[in-house]
Amino acid sequence: MAPKNIDLNNISEEDLLKQRICDLPISIAGTWLEDCINQLYKELESKGINFKPVCYLSDEWLTPQNEPVIGIPFYLAHPALTKLEKKMMLEAEGETRDLCMKLLRHETGHAISYAYKLQRKKKWKELFGPPSKEYADTYRFRPYSKNFVRHLEGFYAQLHPDEDFVETFAVWLTPGLDWEKEYQGWKALKKLRYVDHLIKSLKEKAPAVEKGVQFWNAGKLKITLKNFYKRKQKLRAEDFPAFYDGNLKEIFVERTEELKDTMLATDILRKYRAVILKDIAKWTGERKYVVGDVFKNMYSRCKDLKLVAKDPEPVVLMRVTNYITTLVMNYLYTGWYKGDVRKRL
Repeated sequence: MAPKNIDLNNISEEDLLKQRICDLPISIAGTWLEDCINQLYKELESKGINFKPVCYLSDEWLTPQNEPVIGIPFYLAHPALTKLEKKMMLEAEGETRDLCMKLLRHETGHAISYAYKLQRKKKWKELFGPPSKEYADTYRFRPYSKNFVRHLEGFYAQLHPDEDFVETFAVWLTPGLDWEKEYQGWKALKKLRYVDHLIKSLKEKAPAVEKGVQFWNAGKLKITLKNFYKRKQKLRAEDFPAFYDGNLKEIFVERTEELKDTMLATDILRKYRAVILKDIAKWTGERKYVVGDVFKNMYSRCKDLKLVAKDPEPVVLMRVTNYITTLVMNYLYTGWYKGDVRKRL
């Protein structure tokens, strides 16, 4: 039972960070999340699906492996927690109703697959691939592929056969979407038609697995919010603007009164942008848009930090090119720009 003396409406950020997640007075009942879940259930009913996955508050969006239940991030249960999440992580995934529904439909695809053991079906494996395939910590996607539907950002359907099915299911479930027309001419349409046939065959059938274990339930997480975000920020370091700062300050220097007339780092980057992108793309084999994303982020940080180029232009150009090449090559081999540092909280 959560302590009665925690007032999330008036608590300071400093005091809030001291609280354990399990002690927070939060629940799904009576919140906008309850309305979203009820909408999800209506969408399932409209498709003739009797199965209604149990939803609970957890540390992130998830459906535990082989468990037909859905975890919803605890920070969505109260505005103060959503605000804290946005400050600490720069975003609060699922904070809008539209995105929340998209994520619920996605997770429902996992839940219904586990509930009816759909991934064991021969046709399922033929279309989506082996569900036994190991999940990678990251993945390389083909942004223009028409073999996969596009539901969540990041071309998530290309991560794993399970995610391919789940994203296909989510598109199929989306109200008002004419997926036949939307995906006309796409190979993904075959998958959508299979999902349509498969789910219709489940009408009136009871799930093989009706209950699931609620792993990472927020009510059992004894970690404080301060330590929770300390871990989360460390694991997702690449998502933050300061990701490049240490290295950039070795290539450039911060502007001082003595260096006020020194050429800005952004001026050099802008001057040699085309050459840098062309050469790195050529020698690494990586697409220009990937190299361009790295370059754009570095440019923004140089601008924010007001860095200047103390060394001669050729030296700076060489160092910048070497640095971006190193990041891109590491990405090619590991999927991360600074190596694999992310693990399950």
